[in-house]
Formats: sequence, structure tokens, C-alpha cells
Amino acid sequence: MGTLTDILSLAQQRARDLNLPYAGALTPTEAHQVWQAAPGARLVDVRTRAEWDWVGRIPDAAEIEWMSYPGNQPNPHFLTELKRQIDPEAVVLFICRSGQRSSKAATVATEAGYSNSYNVLEGFEGDKDARGRRNAIGGWRKAGLPWQQG
Repeated sequence: MGTLTDILSLAQQRARDLNLPYAGALTPTEAHQVWQAAPGARLVDVRTRAEWDWVGRIPDAAEIEWMSYPGNQPNPHFLTELKRQIDPEAVVLFICRSGQRSSKAATVATEAGYSNSYNVLEGFEGDKDARGRRNAIGGWRKAGLPWQQG
């Protein structure tokens, strides 16, 4: 891929094209490159504890549930936990299973002053295939990026 500036510019253009309320949208490979290259960048995994334990974890990612398990209720402490763990000046990359919850997390983070919030498109597992299964179309794992079994 290109330089850090090129990748972030592309992500920001996607956000403008899609009228997203946060800084940008990155593919998993782009997100990994940004995470490695941008000083102080943080990857925030907003999946549930069950997903981290049973599906897999991304080493060194901050883990802050967007929805709580069990019960699938919004985490009332999301912003408190984010503020405790993540510098608001950092480039913050949000990831979930498919990119939906992380988009909401990036929106809320932006509204709370995290102006460098990005969503990781496709998420950890990607979209469902024709048989209704994940991990075959897109996603962090499919891209061969670092992860470990929970």
C-alpha cells in the first residue's frame, strides 16, 4: 500500500463519499498498516467478551464492549472506559465483527472529542457468505492479520 498519509487520505475520502460522521473508513489491511505506522495509534475492539473468548482476539488491541454479553445491552460505561484507556489525540481504529457496531462506536467517540476516529470496514469476521457463514468474505482474519484464539 502507500504511505500513512496516503492511506489516511483514502480513508477520509471514503468517509466523505459515504457521509460518515467520523474521520474515515479503513479496510482491515489498511487499519493494520495505520496501527503499525501512526505513532500512538490504538485499535479498539468493541466486540463482546464472548466474541473475544470464543471467536478470537487481536493481540494488543484495547477491548471495550459496545454491547454487553449476555443480554446484548448497550455498555453504559463505553465512553468512560474509552477515556480511561485511549488518548483523545490518538488515531483510534474501531473494529467489531462486521463493521456495524464499530461504526457506531466511532460516531460516539467523535462526538466525545476523538477527532481521529476510524471504522474498520468488514470487521474481524467479514460478511456472511452464500451459506450464511463468516470468515470467507472480507474481515481481519480473512486478510491474514494477527489474531489468536480466545
